[in-house]
Amino acid sequence: MPLISRFNALFDQARRALLLVWATSRGLFLGLVLATLIAGVLPALAAWLGQRIVDAVVTAMQLHAQQGDAALWPVLRYVLMEAGVLALLSGTQRGLSVQQSLLRVQLGQKVNTLILEKAQTLSLVQFENSEFYDKLVRVRREASTRPLALVMKSLGLIQNLIMLISFAVLLVHFSPWALLLLVIGALPVFFAEAHFSGDAFRLFTRRAPESRQQNYIETLLSHEAYIKEVKLFGFAPLLLQRYRDTFARLYAEDRRLTLRRDGWGFGLGLLGTGAFYLAYAWVVIDAVHGNISLGQMTMYLVLFKQGQSAVSSSLSAISGLYEDGLYLSSLYEYLAEPVLADCGHLTVGAQPGDGLRFENVGFRYPGASRAALEGIDLHVVPGKSVALVGENGSGKTTLIKLLTRLYRPDQGRILLDGSDLQDWEENTLRRRIGVIFQDYIRYQFTVGENIGVGDTSAFNDESRWQAAAAEGMAAPFIEGLDRGYATQLGRWFAGGQELSGGQWQKIALSRAYMRRDADILILDEPTSALDPAAEAAVFEHFSQHTEGRMTLLISHRFSSVRNADQIMVLEAGRILEQGDHDSLIAANGHYAKLFDLQARGYR
Repeated sequence: MPLISRFNALFDQARRALLLVWATSRGLFLGLVLATLIAGVLPALAAWLGQRIVDAVVTAMQLHAQQGDAALWPVLRYVLMEAGVLALLSGTQRGLSVQQSLLRVQLGQKVNTLILEKAQTLSLVQFENSEFYDKLVRVRREASTRPLALVMKSLGLIQNLIMLISFAVLLVHFSPWALLLLVIGALPVFFAEAHFSGDAFRLFTRRAPESRQQNYIETLLSHEAYIKEVKLFGFAPLLLQRYRDTFARLYAEDRRLTLRRDGWGFGLGLLGTGAFYLAYAWVVIDAVHGNISLGQMTMYLVLFKQGQSAVSSSLSAISGLYEDGLYLSSLYEYLAEPVLADCGHLTVGAQPGDGLRFENVGFRYPGASRAALEGIDLHVVPGKSVALVGENGSGKTTLIKLLTRLYRPDQGRILLDGSDLQDWEENTLRRRIGVIFQDYIRYQFTVGENIGVGDTSAFNDESRWQAAAAEGMAAPFIEGLDRGYATQLGRWFAGGQELSGGQWQKIALSRAYMRRDADILILDEPTSALDPAAEAAVFEHFSQHTEGRMTLLISHRFSSVRNADQIMVLEAGRILEQGDHDSLIAANGHYAKLFDLQARGYR
């Protein structure tokens, strides 16, 4: 990237970071700016007072014999003034530290909120893309540090520039060439830092998948949902070895970069040290020749030392700004991730009561070699049920995700009450659907909250919890818990109580019943964790509470699907057979063979 373009990008990122901090807390931002300005001016004032003290001491020594202790008062006055300046500088620096700490917390929260809010606008397909997920992990990992670091380096750069300007006003009386010497001595380190900052960011970006894999292994070795299987299979040593191997590979890259960065920094830093001592010798020689006073010599040495530090800090800040700016560009690239526009506006369909229609629907996952669904035609009318049957990977759950608009069809269309599903207003559509997925979430919340999730408008409504739990057949065991609906579930938090798989499944079923207005019920393996007696009771109860509703059921248990009004057999994303149980058995096709295989296990 050309140098001018790089600096333009740098200042653009700094501007965006400053706007982000301004939006986070205007008071803290203004406080930081004020403290930065004060901290930039005070060091030069302290150096000038130091010169006055030394010169006043020399004068007092000459006049002490004549005036006695009275000659000390000018010295003490300057000493008190310098003490006041240094106290103010210390207070200013403390104020900067306090405001940075407060702003770091607020800014980290704001950036994380922006990231999470953006995540809610993205499609499920984007989350299932590994490159996008790497980007999400990358921006979240440093969300609480990089934006503030960029802002603080920007303010630090301003502070150092103010210091240099104030130093320049004093140094120009000595020699303008001294200023040039300060800058030239710091440039080599700057160029090295800028180069290695780019290398560090590219390294960080390239190995995001490996870092994510490390995090995944940590989860497998420490999460209660996985640890029992890891222990029983004796998988831990292999996982730990993979964890160590990944770390060793990443550490080797870090080590190489660190050694190169600090090695070059040390070597080029010697040039800056040489420049300082050249200026040192210059000032001392001028003092010996009587061209400057002892106090001026002291001041110039302090100015050279602090000036060189300010130049180095400024150039390092520019280098750091480049690295932080690269991160911020990733953040804004993520926030600019395209969102599928939701143009839905319908709250009532063109043909109320027509139900659900799939018309030649097809869908292919990004990068997949074949379609997950192809040529799907289906009509579900209110009051009727459809069971989806097929081997794993046949497209059953994909069809459900299309129906719930988590995916959009690549071909064909899905109609609800005569209107395209994409034309429905999202909240209206969501209220009409009650769903339990096979991989439902076991929330580490209370029992009531676990059920209330099904309808967030009634999240805290205990009477609704109880009604939904009764329909989901979870009420009997909930009432037997120590704290009933207030019982904390899971083991992550204090006082939590774990449930059996069947009990969790009844909680999930109750969650689906929370949606009273839902006229589309979708059950994806809703009884896989229940025993046969409990399963039979659930489906008998279910059939009594679905009158007038459209029901889609996915199950591998044919005892569950045989009573459906219509059974659709899927294979490799296509409809293989369709009809009710009796007609499919009479056809003696794929369904009949699968039914017979399962029935043999009960004979």
